[in-house]
Amino acid sequence: MAKRKRKKKTGVRWRLWLLVALSIPVVAGIALTLPLRWLDPATTAFILRDDSGRVPVFQEWREWSELGSAAVLAVVAAEDQRFTDHFGIDFRAIRRSVAAAGNGGSLRGASTITQQVAKNLYLWSGRSFLRKALEAWLALNLEFFLPKKRILEIYLNVAEFAPGVYGVPAASRHFFAKAPSELTDTEAALLAAVLPNPARLRPDRPSPKMSERQSWILGHVKRLRREDWLATLE
Repeated sequence: MAKRKRKKKTGVRWRLWLLVALSIPVVAGIALTLPLRWLDPATTAFILRDDSGRVPVFQEWREWSELGSAAVLAVVAAEDQRFTDHFGIDFRAIRRSVAAAGNGGSLRGASTITQQVAKNLYLWSGRSFLRKALEAWLALNLEFFLPKKRILEIYLNVAEFAPGVYGVPAASRHFFAKAPSELTDTEAALLAAVLPNPARLRPDRPSPKMSERQSWILGHVKRLRREDWLATLE
């Protein structure tokens, strides 16, 4: 009888520990992402680790209405044209990347804007499985708790555009001496063209390859305008 009671207590204790273990990532995901629905992030993991030598780093937070359509469309065209079609992880883009690598090409990045928000806010650079797993988990939480427009607003304010320069507002001031809402499509496309590698690419000294990417982005910006893409965020 005593043995049976001990087994029962052990079973209950084991189930409680399992429940606690399963609850931790759920609670952590809520705590890290839900407040962003209303609160602007005070800083990001990438800004805290910035080693550009710029003190302080250049960042200006601007609300959605102050960002302008040119910057929004250019960044979406450059980084994630299926932004409104996925739930944080674009499995179609991942399959295409893997297929391209299998056919002899390089393994291209398939991170969505949501994943990049998660990485910028909370994680670090690199290609480890742990980081990608955390990035995916955070991206799913961001998509669950935040509207698409809010996710994009955060990205436009925290993405790195040059060493020590974070967000479209800071980049537009730094490179063009104007507010983000005043950017032309051409200027916004040039800023978006640096996003694959802001540590090396410079809007004020665009390489021929970067200018080619700028033209490609501009073509897609025109298409997104024709399709009234911004209306899909409302």
